[in-house]
Parts: sequence; C-alpha cells; structure tokens
Amino acid sequence: MRGGAALAGLLALTGCTTQTQPTEMFQLTPESAINRAMQIRMFETPNERDLLSASAAVLQDLGFQIEESVREVGFLRATKERSAREYGQDLTRFTVAIGSAPLALFRSGPIVLPVDLHQKIAATLIARPLNPDASRYEVRIMFYRVVWKGDGVIGQTAIAPGAQYMEMLRDPVLYQTFFAKLSKAVFLEAFTL
Repeated sequence: MRGGAALAGLLALTGCTTQTQPTEMFQLTPESAINRAMQIRMFETPNERDLLSASAAVLQDLGFQIEESVREVGFLRATKERSAREYGQDLTRFTVAIGSAPLALFRSGPIVLPVDLHQKIAATLIARPLNPDASRYEVRIMFYRVVWKGDGVIGQTAIAPGAQYMEMLRDPVLYQTFFAKLSKAVFLEAFTL
C-alpha cells in the first residue's frame, strides 16, 4: 500500500510540472537531409574490426584521442581539446566596451561581452552492417563541440566564467577529410547514399 501512495504522490507532482521541451525539437528541418548525407558513407568490407580500427586510426591522425570503443556495436567516441579564442570576438568585446562606456554616467557601467575560451571537440562514430552477411557497412560520424565562455559584465550584472554551450559542426570539409582518409586507410571506396 505504501508503494501505491508513493506512486500516486509522484504522479501528482509530475502533473504539476510544465513542459520545457519545445515542440520544434524533434522536427526535421530541410538541412537535416543534407547533414545526414554529409555524415554517412557506405563501405564494402567483410571485416568490421578492420573498419573500426581504421576509423580509430584516422581520428587519431586528426588529433583526437579515443575515449570509448565498443566493437560489439560498432561504436567509437573520440575528443580533442583546443583553444576557442577568435580574433573577432576580442575585437567585438573591445568595441562594445568602449561604445558602452558612456553608460557609466547612468550608473549602469560598460558592457563587457564574454568570449569563448576553451573548446572540446568530439566525434561519435557508428558502423552498422547493412546486409545479413555483413559485407556492407554504413559508417556515420558526427562532430560537435562544447565551448566554455570567459567572464563578462552587463551593467551591474557580472557574468561568471564557465558558461558553456554545445553545437554541431557542419563544415563539409571536415566530413570529407575524414571519409577520404578512411577510404585510403581501408583501401576501399566510400559510397554516398
């Protein structure tokens, strides 16, 4: 009986929460098909192990470190860390700070925009067989990054350092480079869908 009361209490609390996910979150955009085509290639090979080993080697050649590998399901995850500083951000930060200096007359102080400081670039790869005899594989790789921002000030409000955001990397050259190196590494030709 106590379990039923707990479940009823949990359901009552769940009913009081509001939906926080936007309805657009799961909608496909016109760019979805383009992004998917950029991320996927097919390979004719009877050996998944060689395909995954070659994929790991290519990622390492591109400066990534393999963090996770599950050969049974054809999964690899690799990361690399880099500076995220860009010249344009510092210039924009300086220009906005100088332009907002007169706000000090109104006791709100200048605006100092936070800039990107550090980034962690990640690659997630899935290789899956496309036919029953496992002689044809689909390889999908997705690159994304997490960026950490520095501190800033807007009026009297300080923006603490460490805020972060994540974004997918959609540079076609990045994906083309990976698949070209992978094709050479396994001596196979990649087929687009």
